[in-house]
Amino acid sequence: MTALEFLDYASVFIFALTGALTASRAQLDLIGFAFLANLTAVGGGTIRDLLLDRNPIFWIDAPSFILVTTFAAAVVFATAHLFESRQRALLWLDALALSVAVAAGAGVALSLGHSPIIVAIMGAVTGTMGGLLRDVVANELPLALKQGELYVTAAFAGAIAALTTTQLTDNPLAALAACTLVTLTLRAGSIAFGWRLPVYKSRPPKQ
Repeated sequence: MTALEFLDYASVFIFALTGALTASRAQLDLIGFAFLANLTAVGGGTIRDLLLDRNPIFWIDAPSFILVTTFAAAVVFATAHLFESRQRALLWLDALALSVAVAAGAGVALSLGHSPIIVAIMGAVTGTMGGLLRDVVANELPLALKQGELYVTAAFAGAIAALTTTQLTDNPLAALAACTLVTLTLRAGSIAFGWRLPVYKSRPPKQ
């Protein structure tokens, strides 16, 4: 298994856990768990592969991804009641999944020889779109769009870290590790310490 394949499997599994935890908050049945887990897990990678015209799409080429996500859904279905705060668990699992998925997306774009801006966009797309789809379907405010939180920003920063590292070393694993570390650090800081970006505030009209 290559490093990119490992990252894909890791991000798919962890994102599937977050999708299943969201299903538990909505008190869905087992099929609902599996649906949200799969949507969350493969959504970002599917959009990435479609945009890059990568054929076949990764989970069609390797259906074992669907087995992994369905297994994750079943595990959460049986154990979700053990989490005292499902929202807190969801936030931290999502942060971990984001960091791994951004590295996977950026790594795929790098391996295909795309320009730096495409690498950055594909890293962000892979990391954020699955969670965005999960939250929209579950009728929740998407984590990616919460006021000032470092989410999409963390994804772009991680992809840029990967690009920067490729200029310093020929070791692709170093670039993927830098991407994961930067993304996770920024997202964790936003969750644990309230790191935020300034947000726009409208002013009342002049009288």
